[in-house]
Amino acid sequence: MSASLSPNPPDRDEARVRFDRLLGELRPKLHRYCARMTGSVIDGEDVVQEALVKAIEAFLQGVPINDVEGWLFRIAHNTALDFLRRRQRQQALRSEEDLDMIGDPFSEVSERQAAAASLHTFMRLPAAQRSSVILMDVLGYSLEEVGGIVNATVPAVKAHLHRGRERLRVLAKEPDEAVPPPLTDDERARLAAYVARFNARDFDAVRDMLGDDVRLELVNHSQRSGRRAVGSYFENYARIDDWQLVFGFVDLRPAIIVVDPMAQQQPRYFVVLTWSDGRLATIRDFRHARYAIDGADVIMSE
Repeated sequence: MSASLSPNPPDRDEARVRFDRLLGELRPKLHRYCARMTGSVIDGEDVVQEALVKAIEAFLQGVPINDVEGWLFRIAHNTALDFLRRRQRQQALRSEEDLDMIGDPFSEVSERQAAAASLHTFMRLPAAQRSSVILMDVLGYSLEEVGGIVNATVPAVKAHLHRGRERLRVLAKEPDEAVPPPLTDDERARLAAYVARFNARDFDAVRDMLGDDVRLELVNHSQRSGRRAVGSYFENYARIDDWQLVFGFVDLRPAIIVVDPMAQQQPRYFVVLTWSDGRLATIRDFRHARYAIDGADVIMSE
């Protein structure tokens, strides 16, 4: 993490281009962190978007930036904690443990356990332990870099790592009992109808499901609102054939899983829908943010 940007470079436009390029390059990595901090790839994307808005605002204000990557992760870390507070997960933010100096050298076993841990398993760690384990064992930062991101001393990071790794070892031996929430008959029928009509390329029928104020977010790409503007979204899918929809769950939330027609067991990305009065209110399509499915708990219905 060594890149830096001057607050008043000779060519401001060139600096903005370099900054935007760096944001694009780091976005998947930032998402891996935020998804594990929030326990959901969907919530993780919300946090990434909020963090990037803050970063762009700071850049435009001419804030001097040394070590851009570390600076971005500090913003993402603090934004994730704010998100957790808003979600009233205070128990995930507090740790009553003493921050003793505990030696816990990095090991491949710790790395494998962290990489294999599900998102909801990470949520069972206190936030300080969770952030330290993710940053070091999943993303590969050093003790000093982790301390800079989370604003903690190296001894404190060592303590959080030690306890977080020990807790993950215990959790790894426990059965994963997380199950999707039950859906009402109406919810399941609406999702099944959307999938069936979409797969049949009956996009006129899909458009009939839209609410007047429907909003579309092509994550990491663009946004549209209103029936007319969102209606053109389906025209793009009509021109390609690299997709097939399957109803399922992403991190225990109802979602549309998009698979390769030639390899239907391989989820490629997903779409999240919300409804209001029986009409589609929002469509959140992750086609342009395929990094978001990394680490997600994906269940495809039979």
